[in-house]
Amino acid sequence: MLQLRNYIDGVWRISDATEYRDVFDPATAEILAQTPLSPAGDVDDAAEAAARAFPAWRRTPAAQRIQHLFKLKELMEDQFHELSQLISVENGKTVNEAQGEIRRAIENVEVACGIPLMMQGTVSEDIASGIDEFMIRQPVGVVAIIAPFNFPGMIPFWFLPYAVATGNTVIVKPSERTPLTMQMAIELIEQAGFPRGVVNQLNGGADTVNAILDHPTIRAISFVGSTAVARHVYARAAANGKRVQAQGGAKNPLLIMPDADVQTTTQIVTDSVFGNAGQRCLAASLVITVGEARGIFTPALQEAAAARVVGSGLDEGVQMGPVISPQSRERIRGLIAKGESEGAQVILDGRNATIPGYEQGCFLRPTILDNVPPGGEIARTEIFGPVMGLMHADSLDQAIDWINSGQYGNMASLFTSSGGVARRFRYEVQAGNIGINIGVAAPMAFFPFSGWKDSFFGSLHAQSSHSVEFYTQTKVVVERWLKEWSRQF
Repeated sequence: MLQLRNYIDGVWRISDATEYRDVFDPATAEILAQTPLSPAGDVDDAAEAAARAFPAWRRTPAAQRIQHLFKLKELMEDQFHELSQLISVENGKTVNEAQGEIRRAIENVEVACGIPLMMQGTVSEDIASGIDEFMIRQPVGVVAIIAPFNFPGMIPFWFLPYAVATGNTVIVKPSERTPLTMQMAIELIEQAGFPRGVVNQLNGGADTVNAILDHPTIRAISFVGSTAVARHVYARAAANGKRVQAQGGAKNPLLIMPDADVQTTTQIVTDSVFGNAGQRCLAASLVITVGEARGIFTPALQEAAAARVVGSGLDEGVQMGPVISPQSRERIRGLIAKGESEGAQVILDGRNATIPGYEQGCFLRPTILDNVPPGGEIARTEIFGPVMGLMHADSLDQAIDWINSGQYGNMASLFTSSGGVARRFRYEVQAGNIGINIGVAAPMAFFPFSGWKDSFFGSLHAQSSHSVEFYTQTKVVVERWLKEWSRQF
C-alpha cells in the first residue's frame, strides 16, 4: 500500500504520524493510498524550512521568481492528461470536468507570471518641498494553503502561484480525501526548479490544520471549505494575528424568467446543478422560476436531469460521477428525506442508484425536489450533492427577496432575455459572483473569486489583484535629502 509522504525543505519525508487515512476511488471503493495525519511536529518542520528559505527567496528579483512559474506551466501542460485522470480517479468527477479544473489551475499560473507589473508600488514627488513619498510592496513571509477535496488540482492554484511570485514561501495542506493530485503537482513544482523550502506540502486532517493555525511562524492562511470550518479557521487564525482569507459554503440560486430561452437555459441549469455531482462551491442547488416559467421549465428540467448519464468519471459518455464518500451519500439521502418531510415533492428520485459494474461506488442519480418551502432546511442548507430544489415565485420582487434572505452570498444567476431585468438583478442581489445567462459564474484567473455574507470570511479574495494585496504588505517611505548632502556630488 502506497503511504504518502510530506514534502519539506525539498525532500520527500515520511511523516511522524501515528494515524493514516485511506484514500479511495469513490466509483469503485478501491483503496488507492494512505495519507498521514501529520502531527504538530511535522508542521513545525515545514514552517522552519519555509522560514529558512524566505530571506533568499524574497531577495530574488520578481522577474527571476516567475521563471519557475513559466517552467511549471510548461510541465503542467505536458502532464495535463495525467493530472486530469488522477483527479477523476480520486475525486470521482468526469475527465472533462477534471480537464476544466486543470485548465483553470494553469490560468492562475499564467496570471501570476505578471507579478513584476502587478505588485508595483506608487510614487509621489514633492509632497512637500524637497520631500518625496512612495509605497512599496513586500512579501508577508511564510503562508499556508488549506484546500478542500472537491477541486484538488485547481483550488491550491488559486493561491500558490501568487504567493510564491510575490516572494513568500508556502506550505500546502491538501484534503486528506484527495491528496494524490497535489502530490503530483508538487513533483512538477520540484522539477520546475523552485529552491528548497520555497514550496512545502503537509498531509493531514483537523489536528494538522489547527497546528498550522497556531504556528507563530506562519503569517497568512488561505482556506476553502464549509462555512462552519471557514468560520473556525478565520477566528482561530485571526486570534493568532494572522491574515486570513476563508472561503465558506454556498446556496447558489438560479432564477429563471418566463422569457428565458428554453433549450439553452435547461441545458445550462442542468449542468450547473449536477456538474461534479453537485460538489462545488458554485453548484446551483436552488432553481427559482418566476411566474409562467414554472409550467415551462419544470418538465424540461425533469426530463434533462433524468437523461443524465451516471457512472465512473473515467468512462466515455458519462456526464456525472459519484459523490466523494459513503458518508456523504448518506448525508445527502437524509437531506432529501428532510425535504420530503417539509412538504417538498420528489419528482425525480436518485437515492437508490446502482451502476452496473460499480456496485460498491458512492453513486446517486440526479434528484429534483419540487415546491421547496422558502423557510425550510432544503432552501437554507448547502446539500453538496446532485439535488435540485425547485421554488416558484410569483414575481421578480419575491424571487430577489428570497435570494437576499439567505445566509450565503457566493453566487446567483439569472436567465432572461431582458436587459432591464438583468441590470436590476446584478444591482440588487447580494452575492459576490453574478451570472447572467451563465450557470456557473466562475471568475477567470484575472478577476478575484468574490464571496459575500457567510460564504467568505476576510476582505481579500483568491486570484488576481486580491491575491497580490493579500500576499504582500505595504510599506510607505517618506524621504528627504538635505541640500548640503546633495551638493557633495
